[in-house]
Amino acid sequence: MPTAREIMMPNVECVEADETVFDAAEKMARLDVGSLPICGTDNRLKGMLTDRDIVVKVLAKGKDPKSCLAGSLAQAEAVTIGADDDAKEVLKTMAHHKVRRLPVIDGHSLVGIVALADVARSLPDAPVGDLVDAITTD
Repeated sequence: MPTAREIMMPNVECVEADETVFDAAEKMARLDVGSLPICGTDNRLKGMLTDRDIVVKVLAKGKDPKSCLAGSLAQAEAVTIGADDDAKEVLKTMAHHKVRRLPVIDGHSLVGIVALADVARSLPDAPVGDLVDAITTD
C-alpha cells in the first residue's frame, strides 16, 4: 500500500498566521484551491483555512477580511498524517475526522497535502467509496 508521501501533493503553499484573511483569499484564488494550511513563522502547521471558514467565520459575522488574521481562524490542533504512514492510515484518519484534505508532516514540517481526489486516484474503488460515505454522512 502506498504511503502518504507517495500520494500527496508536495510543495504546498501556506498562508502565514499573521497574513490577513483577504491575503489568504487572494492566494486561494490565484492557486485555484479551496483551502490553505496556516503556518507560523517557524514553518509549523497551525491549522487549515478553508474558503468556507472565510465565508462563515469572517464575512457572515461582519468582520473585515483585511484586518482579520488567518491565524485567528486556526483550530486548536490540525488533523495531520505522517509522511511515511500508509494509505490505510490516511483513509482511517480522513474518515474518523471527516476531512477531505489532510496535511502531511515529516517531523514538524509540512511537506504536502493528501486530498480526497489524491486518494481516489491512488487506491481501489471500494476503500475510496467507504471514505466518501464516512465523510459525507452524519
